[in-house]
Amino acid sequence: MRIKKVINNNILCVIDEKGIESIVTGRGLGFGRKVGQFVDPEAVEKVYRMEDKTVQHRLRELVEQIPLEHLRLTESLIEEIRAAVRQPLNESLLITLADHISFAIQRKAQGIEFKNPLAGSIFCYYPTEYHLGQKCLDMIRDTCGVELNPDEAAFIALHIVNAELNTDMSEMYDITRLIDGAVEVVEYFYRDRGVFDRESLDFSRFVVHLRYFAQRLFQDKMIPDSSSEEDAAFRATIARSCAEHYKCAQCIAAYIQNTWHKDLSQEELVYLTIHLKRVAGGLRPATP
Repeated sequence: MRIKKVINNNILCVIDEKGIESIVTGRGLGFGRKVGQFVDPEAVEKVYRMEDKTVQHRLRELVEQIPLEHLRLTESLIEEIRAAVRQPLNESLLITLADHISFAIQRKAQGIEFKNPLAGSIFCYYPTEYHLGQKCLDMIRDTCGVELNPDEAAFIALHIVNAELNTDMSEMYDITRLIDGAVEVVEYFYRDRGVFDRESLDFSRFVVHLRYFAQRLFQDKMIPDSSSEEDAAFRATIARSCAEHYKCAQCIAAYIQNTWHKDLSQEELVYLTIHLKRVAGGLRPATP
């Protein structure tokens, strides 16, 4: 490996014989070294290499800005996260989460803490990721002696979901807001029939559907309407046989149109209707 850039005494940006860039770390690895020199493989403790060149470039920028121990801490957190989730995680999670955690630790030292207005919604809609966020806070406290604001668990949870869905954080906030708004529409629509058990499997399945539905919506990848007569007949049958739930789906569509100015396909309406029928079956009487 040949040195492309000396980042500091312990971190180098290198190029291998195939022209692939990596970040390598090791105690004193960069001390007195110059661009173009070869690196002793025995002195390298850790190699960071991303598949995507853009992500690799962002990693190089990140290691120039945050302490190496924060990057290593984030690696440990991601190991725990990977062991707990089923979905593959986007490789950029190391960068986005390390950046967030390092900044949060710096803010804490300055007495600055952020509130997450979506914390309650994140806890409800992404419980697995939220609990992982709490576990990360425990690991940060045990490793660094820093007690971060409990709301940081919700921020970390969004980073995890973001890596699961391959979205960016801005889109992730929109997805969460959409789920929150859609659930409000649904709860209001069925208010006379009872209340939802937010801890039930059916409600969890509905939220998962909304999560991927919202992702399709914001990425303009909605399920298109099929032109076949069979599919059109099926959609008409669902709209007729599940009229109440189809009407609720239309209310969600109206909310989305009013808020994000996006129209739903008939296919998406049908899928929403089917999920609404299932989740509405689990309504329980409201407590007087």
